Amino acid sequence: MGQIICIANQKGGVGKTTTAVNLSAAMAIFEKRTLLVDCDPQANATTGIGLDKNRLRQTLYHGMIGEANARELIVDSQIDALKVLPSRVELIGFDVEMMDEPDREKALKRLLDPIRSDFDYIIVDCPPSLSLLTVNAMTAADALLIPLQCEFYALEGLSQLIQTFQRIRQSLNPHLKISGILLTMFDKRTNLSHQVADDAESHFKELVYKTIIPRNVRLGESPSFGKPILLYDAASVGSQSYFSLAREIMTRDLVN
Repeated sequence: MGQIICIANQKGGVGKTTTAVNLSAAMAIFEKRTLLVDCDPQANATTGIGLDKNRLRQTLYHGMIGEANARELIVDSQIDALKVLPSRVELIGFDVEMMDEPDREKALKRLLDPIRSDFDYIIVDCPPSLSLLTVNAMTAADALLIPLQCEFYALEGLSQLIQTFQRIRQSLNPHLKISGILLTMFDKRTNLSHQVADDAESHFKELVYKTIIPRNVRLGESPSFGKPILLYDAASVGSQSYFSLAREIMTRDLVN
């Protein structure tokens, strides 16, 4: 049974999509059957992995409103073991269209449950909000991975995400756990980055991953080429960091 990890933080620009794309690619390169699910209407994970949104006939939206099953929607990526359930802008209508539907929070779970056994890991990229889409991702997931950028006010707002996590556990998904908090955009030259890292470790202790994702020019460039960093520049610091994160997650899973 595959493990579903949703990557969420209601703040934008914290590295959610970068992490979803590159963690998925790293898992696949480690020969884990991996599915990247783009649950963000901006569809940056879809384009970042190299897919042309305009050539897609159906997307995650059609699966979540019940017009298609997951196997009809999954497409190949540039890495053999990595498949993609892509998104496009129409997904923005999901929140409104499903508002009066019963069990609307479980649409993604219903879509993914039949294919869980096809994969070792299913990575879900969430939108930068605590919308119905994010609630769906947390309801479907086994674990929540929280990217935390090493910048001013980084820890503010995290309490809102934790509260949402706790409400999901109480009402919709009692088995949901926090996989870990991932420090992103770390700049070793600044005191601020070190201070945020120290504060996170002080507050969250062992929940903070040992792997830290640095600020890296190549990491920022790779989405414009439609490639994960592991294909764009495998020797870069950013690439090695995501390999390290994948190893850390897989090791934790073996221990647990």
